[in-house]
Amino acid sequence: MYSRSVLLPGLFLACIAAPTFTSAQTAADSNLPDAPATHLFTLEAQQATTQQPTTAAIAPQPSEPGGPQLTLGQAEHLALEHNPNISVARLLQLAQGQVVREARSNELPSSFLDLTAAGAHENTRITAGALNNPTVFDRAAGGLTVSQLITDFGRTHNLIRNAQSNAHAQLETQRATVDDITLAIDQAFYQALTAQSLLRVAQQTVATRQATGEQIGALTQQKLRSTLDLSLADVQISQAQLLLLDAQNAASAAMANLNAILGSEVDQDYQLVDETPAEPQPAPEKSEDLVQVAFRQRPDLAALNDRWLGAKQFASAEHDLLRPTISAIAAAGGTPVRSDQILSSWYGAAGGNVSIPVFNGFQYTARAHEADFRAQAASEQVRNLRDVIARDVRTAVLNAQTAFHRIAVAKQLLDEANTALELAQARYKVGLSGIVDLTQAQLAQTQAEIEFTNARYAYQTALAVVRYQTGQ
Repeated sequence: MYSRSVLLPGLFLACIAAPTFTSAQTAADSNLPDAPATHLFTLEAQQATTQQPTTAAIAPQPSEPGGPQLTLGQAEHLALEHNPNISVARLLQLAQGQVVREARSNELPSSFLDLTAAGAHENTRITAGALNNPTVFDRAAGGLTVSQLITDFGRTHNLIRNAQSNAHAQLETQRATVDDITLAIDQAFYQALTAQSLLRVAQQTVATRQATGEQIGALTQQKLRSTLDLSLADVQISQAQLLLLDAQNAASAAMANLNAILGSEVDQDYQLVDETPAEPQPAPEKSEDLVQVAFRQRPDLAALNDRWLGAKQFASAEHDLLRPTISAIAAAGGTPVRSDQILSSWYGAAGGNVSIPVFNGFQYTARAHEADFRAQAASEQVRNLRDVIARDVRTAVLNAQTAFHRIAVAKQLLDEANTALELAQARYKVGLSGIVDLTQAQLAQTQAEIEFTNARYAYQTALAVVRYQTGQ
């Protein structure tokens, strides 16, 4: 129904290809590699101070997205209130409830009021169209006819049970739709949160790279840096700007997806509230217990079980077609205007009827066999869904465990990358390394920051999938 990936492949590939973001703390420490030699450090710092424009003049600072704030709980509430799929499921459940009333109506009496007026030629008989030849008299009359099914030996009862099972199945389907929308909104929320976080990193990267480029440009004019350093700095700026464009596009696309699941036609730009805990709880360790929980709580499995039960009940009703049907009928009324042949001004009669099927070309037998086969197919569908649920629960738990361990690894990678970048900046300032080493350190730090950001939100999405797969 909906996309469930929280990673941004295009953005990530662009980050790998380009020198990347530096965190706000690292950017403050890397305002500029100064002189290639120790004795030039003081002179470069003075020249950079007098010639360097401010960072704000070079590039806009990272800004928070506009629009109202939105938490995950609020997003789930809005989606369940406005998403059209929820309304569709609810209306289908109400419609199936009326099918139960339709089936039960066959056990209740049926009554019809008739008003009849006729004029006929003298001694008229209807001699064509039937074996009997009834006489038609002039008359104007009104009457009531009542019929009642006495018994059909279980067919109507089984049809009512079938309708009730299908109605309960539709109710479980409505619950499953709620779970589907909840999972979809959780995934879309964390995807948009990831995109907004990476957008802020991209904005900070552009600002830092532009400030560094201006400083290197000033030092190049003073013959304190080579034109190669300036060219590489310009390349870094262009790559950062491309990265920012990709981040902006990813953030807009993620927000559009979020609005669609919220059931909104308006392109509302929300300021998402990050409620992700700094130290999240570990992922579930054992999947087998959760598999049993899923068997008990998954609404789609419950719906399929109900449809299987309904199929068996319908098969029983089809077998009951071969049994007799006993019914009663009564009619009463008056004839205020009549011909002389009609002696009484009122009429009344009652009777019973027994209908016994004898032969209809084996239709009832074929219908019973068809219903049996469909009930068996429904049973196999239940078994297949149980196998799929067991697999999906185990896979979801494994993915959650992996995502949880990735957070610690990504955090360690980010700490190491920050340390490496600080060392590369210090070496560049004193002239012990070139700008290529600094660029590589910046790239590694950016990739580490993106990995850590993705790892945090990917784990929350993985937990949402576990809840969905277990019906919680």
